[in-house]
Amino acid sequence: MTAFRLEARCGSARAGVVTTPHGDFRTPAFMPVGTQAAVKTLHPAEVRACGVEVVLCNAYHLALRPGVAVVERGGGLHRFMGWDGPILTDSGGYQLVSLGAVTQVDDEAAIFVSPYDGSRMRVTPEDAVGIQARLGADVLMCLDHPVAWGAGSDAVTDAAERTHSWAERCRAVHPGGGRLLFGIVQGGFDATLRRESARAIGALGFDGVAIGGLSLGEPVEVMLEMTAASVSEIPGDVPRYFMGLGTDAEMLAAIALGVDMFDCVVPTRLARNGTALTTQGSLNLRNATYREDVRPIDEHCGCAACERFSRAYLRHLFAAGEILAHRLVTIHNVTHLSRLMAAARTAIVTGSFQKENASVRGQAAPAPG
Repeated sequence: MTAFRLEARCGSARAGVVTTPHGDFRTPAFMPVGTQAAVKTLHPAEVRACGVEVVLCNAYHLALRPGVAVVERGGGLHRFMGWDGPILTDSGGYQLVSLGAVTQVDDEAAIFVSPYDGSRMRVTPEDAVGIQARLGADVLMCLDHPVAWGAGSDAVTDAAERTHSWAERCRAVHPGGGRLLFGIVQGGFDATLRRESARAIGALGFDGVAIGGLSLGEPVEVMLEMTAASVSEIPGDVPRYFMGLGTDAEMLAAIALGVDMFDCVVPTRLARNGTALTTQGSLNLRNATYREDVRPIDEHCGCAACERFSRAYLRHLFAAGEILAHRLVTIHNVTHLSRLMAAARTAIVTGSFQKENASVRGQAAPAPG
């Protein structure tokens, strides 16, 4: 039985269902990031109430703290963090860019330096799959080697070739048992290399294929060009996952190109900084403009923040340093992106999805039922 069922198309945009050991999730899908086995400030029931069906955790960080053995003793990642839905784990490849100053890479493995205690951790592709399987993830990611925006052509080529070799090694130790394994496309910011990488990864028969190494500071037009090049060579019968993207317009543009899944820290990070996402753009709730504004964040949203609290109250909480402000705006932001994905799915199913995304933004307005 295939892990991905395509249900509708509208142009290149797709609506489908991914099947995992802990249930199905519908696409297009946004996965909030729970790096440390928690979506910041939220109880798992609140995450579910936001409309979320699948979350992302980071296997690299969890292997360092609290350690794989602790999670295993806690009954696996689902029981440990109290989330009963699908979980995708990132293998740690992104940290080769974000923590690039304290990492080393060769053809055999990646070596990380812990940001917590300075210890060194050597991870082979086989280790990466094994760690994620021991954690109990439903969707496992291959170890890959992305490069930063501005990297030289030799570095880009070497990283792509290493990613392909590591993908083969990950595929060889796929534990099965219903768990899904996704390969990752690299190739930097060269469209030809992107297409070559997508063909190489697509030929290995993964359960899904991710587009990695983008949204790293490159111009949006470059990001979308590289996305289109990648998607053009990814098989159509597997889910396509853009790693690290969480802004409305860019996600809708990627959906129009045929992408199915996304993750990003944007909704939680912005919430901690006092920024709320709405169908009309973002609001900085710390701004004095909202001191006496008794409207909800978004009058069209039915989340727990919008149905009871005003912008003025939220601004007061931020000014007073109350943690509740972070929680409520996180609830709203995660709900906003879940509603955006649901609206995109509806538009695809009904044949009204537009690449320009204006119609989908409008459809996101009704409160979730």
